[in-house]
Amino acid sequence: MLKTQLTGQVTSHLTQLHKNIYLHHDVKLPFLALQQSAKEAGFELHIASGFRSFERQKNIWNNKFGGNVAILDKNERPLLKATLSDLDKLFSILHWSALPGASRHHWGTDFDIYDVKQLPAQQTLQLKTAEYDQGGYFYDLCAWLDENMQKFGFYLPYRTYQGGVAREPWHISYFPISKPALEEFDLDLILTLIIENNVLGKSLICQQLPMIYKQYICNINAPEHISK
Repeated sequence: MLKTQLTGQVTSHLTQLHKNIYLHHDVKLPFLALQQSAKEAGFELHIASGFRSFERQKNIWNNKFGGNVAILDKNERPLLKATLSDLDKLFSILHWSALPGASRHHWGTDFDIYDVKQLPAQQTLQLKTAEYDQGGYFYDLCAWLDENMQKFGFYLPYRTYQGGVAREPWHISYFPISKPALEEFDLDLILTLIIENNVLGKSLICQQLPMIYKQYICNINAPEHISK
């Protein structure tokens, strides 16, 4: 994958699924096969967020770092901004949101999923663990995915919390392409991008980048029983 594709700066590696949802060219058919299999099992598997550009990720980051959007703690509760040092703010954001240029959503291989049929009427999708864990309205979908998604090449890179990114039961990844994409993604690539763009907290990010790279970019769960 080209460096500009890895960092969400171009869309040449993508194809449209529907409306505003774009995937990597080679992921569309495997996802459609997974979606069809889910449908046969009684689920309406949809993507809430597919490809996300560098600019979109930068806006998410800057809105949180700049105080325009709430930063959540590890229990998904808003933190009091006045009590946070810049360093605390940096790692609190990284718990839930990737650095611009370092999001797996840039690759077109990773998506946030849900069951549109099970989302209650008038309820907005939150992408919170309570929706996906036992007792939540997407729990049955998660149980089905655990048993079946590996057959289509998908897995959960954030299945469990490992001291970096939060557990995200909604985030699935297409292993045959996301694995080499991560291997191609290096520290110098993200450093150059942060330096050259208007990213809030830039100097602190650059100072902490070796640890961020190790703990929040490379620190993922290994796939289980991938057959692709």
